Amino acid sequence: MRLSRFFALILFCLTANTVTAGPADPSRFDGSRSPAQKAVYHFNFATPDDAMKGLKRVKNHLKALKAFGDPKNSHIVVVLNGNELHAFSRLNQEVFSEIYPQLKSLSEQGVDVRVCRNAGRARGYEPDQFYDLVTVVPAAVSELARLQNQGYAYLHIELNPRMTRKDLIAEYAELGM
Repeated sequence: MRLSRFFALILFCLTANTVTAGPADPSRFDGSRSPAQKAVYHFNFATPDDAMKGLKRVKNHLKALKAFGDPKNSHIVVVLNGNELHAFSRLNQEVFSEIYPQLKSLSEQGVDVRVCRNAGRARGYEPDQFYDLVTVVPAAVSELARLQNQGYAYLHIELNPRMTRKDLIAEYAELGM
């Protein structure tokens, strides 16, 4: 009986100072280290201009790995089969001149970019018409499946316009909310 009273007292002491979080309390940040990652990004964007936005997401992933993970043992692959692939062709370098420096920077950090041959041909390109830092693969779907079978996490990103808190307040003010 004394033992159960002792445990009850300990339980009371542990929970007595527990406070339930409320809506005014700040969120928590989990900065725990992440183990090595294998990730494959699937780009299938509507416009070639979206290529830079997609590459920015990959750069953000690398930045997080450097700060909180294991970048040396991680590997990121990008597989393209949408209209963004126009930006990765040497034939269009005058129009999309900003892509190659980004591609080179990511390549130097170990990121591989792969273009679907089928998607390229459907848009009028031969495999040798893409940048030297790009690998052309027979089909995006089979490449994605192959990488997932090797343990790569599949990441498909949506490119929605960024809305700031100021934008949100203005939009809801217009609605009278």
